[in-house]
Amino acid sequence: MINFQYARAKDVAEAIKMIAADPSARFIAGGTNLVDLMKYDVERPTRLIDISRLPLTEVTETDAGGLRVGALVPNSDLAWHPTVEKRYPIVSSAIQAGASQQLRNMASTGGNLLQRTRCAYFYDVALPCNKREPDSGCSAIDGFSRMHAILGTSKACIATHPSDMCVALAALDAVVHVAGPDGERTIALRDFHRLPGDTPQIDTNLAPNEIITAVELPAKGFAKNYSYLKIRDRLSYAFALISVAAALELDGTKIKDARLALGGVAHKPWRDDAAEAELNGKEATRETFALAADVLLRDAKGYAGNTFKIELSRRAIVRALTQAANGTPQSQSNKQIR
Repeated sequence: MINFQYARAKDVAEAIKMIAADPSARFIAGGTNLVDLMKYDVERPTRLIDISRLPLTEVTETDAGGLRVGALVPNSDLAWHPTVEKRYPIVSSAIQAGASQQLRNMASTGGNLLQRTRCAYFYDVALPCNKREPDSGCSAIDGFSRMHAILGTSKACIATHPSDMCVALAALDAVVHVAGPDGERTIALRDFHRLPGDTPQIDTNLAPNEIITAVELPAKGFAKNYSYLKIRDRLSYAFALISVAAALELDGTKIKDARLALGGVAHKPWRDDAAEAELNGKEATRETFALAADVLLRDAKGYAGNTFKIELSRRAIVRALTQAANGTPQSQSNKQIR
């Protein structure tokens, strides 16, 4: 690990001032991703700005009936927060599906949004990686691609975004609050992360001199008919091959409103308005769910080692939507898939 300077920000304004003055600096809170990247020599910040003591640790009701989650709320606190468990159980379920208890205790809400891909080639500085070093090449395209993307890929990158929590947030239409030298603004969660295109090194639409202050959940939480289904190589402490956040509002057996987001398949949590349109107004049947899956996966492209993900995604979508419709969400304590 390289030498670096350390500073602690006392408030949001000072944190913004400090990051704006040093483009090579990085914010650190829980450090569950950044420290690993520094150990692997992927990230080489000259300065770490500790934001762990900023007053961003509260979960509060909004005037619109939603919930505002401070950027420094630990993942474990958010997952077990009584209001989140009651009104937004898909968020609680997604967080519990990710990482270990120890990591969830340290990882922050804002940090979860900013974690970088777990692509093995990105972590290996001896191999070409456009995300790590632009225009050097993508080793994954002709390499071991089992964990890689099947949607939204480019010639420059086929890496996936690793977060579970972000998939659920995308399905709920959460909003990210950020602050920078020019003031505060909001970014829709589904627009927060970027597809790789020709600039895979840029993960998000957060400016380098901005800081996440909160995530806002809307009033509608789909608390009754939801499921977060995660398919992985082993049942614990593994990143998703495929994950599905499915949320339905039903009128009898007919779907009034549907949300569907996928993880493990793209450079960002994947939402598709056309697939959701295939669900809205239809009967909640396996046939309806299969049609929506076909629409969502219409542009899916596999590589040598991950073509299986297309059919696996199709089955996972149908299964998650069935669980949601039946009101029998996937358990994260007993991970056996029903």
